[in-house]
Amino acid sequence: MATVSERLIAAGLSLPEPPTALGDYVPAVRAGGLVFTSGQLPLRDGALLSSGRVGESVSFETAVECARIAALNALAAASTLCELDEVTSVIKLTGYVASAPGFTAQPGVVDGASGVLIAAFGSSGRHAREAVGVAELPKGAPVEVSVILLLGDE
Repeated sequence: MATVSERLIAAGLSLPEPPTALGDYVPAVRAGGLVFTSGQLPLRDGALLSSGRVGESVSFETAVECARIAALNALAAASTLCELDEVTSVIKLTGYVASAPGFTAQPGVVDGASGVLIAAFGSSGRHAREAVGVAELPKGAPVEVSVILLLGDE
C-alpha cells in the first residue's frame, strides 16, 4: 500500500515545510484521535501565491491552485503532530474564498483542496465540507482552508 508521500508524488504534489503561525495560535492541535488545523493560506516559501478577490483580481484557475497549496500547508501543519499515514479519514474541510461581488463558484475553488486530500488519502480523503465566500482574508489571501483528520479507529 502506498504512503501518503508516495500518493502525493504520484499526483505531482509534495508537502512543503510546516507553516509557522502568523499570530498568537498554533498551526494544528491534536485532541485524542483528531487533528484540527488552523486556517492555512496559500503560502509558498513564506509568500502568498496570489492576493485579492476571486472573480476580480484573481482568476478562478489561480484560486484553485491557491486552494491546493493551502491544503498542502494544512497537511504539513498536521504532520507536526502525527504521521500522515496514521490518518484513517478526513472528517471535514472548510474553505474560505475571498470573493468579488457576484462570484458564486466557491465550491469549484475549494475542489482544489478536496482534490489534494483525495490524492493523499484515496477514498479515506473524501470528507464533509464547507465552501464559504467572504469579503477579505488574512494578508489579502484569496483562499484559506482548514481540515479535521481522524487517526486510527477512534
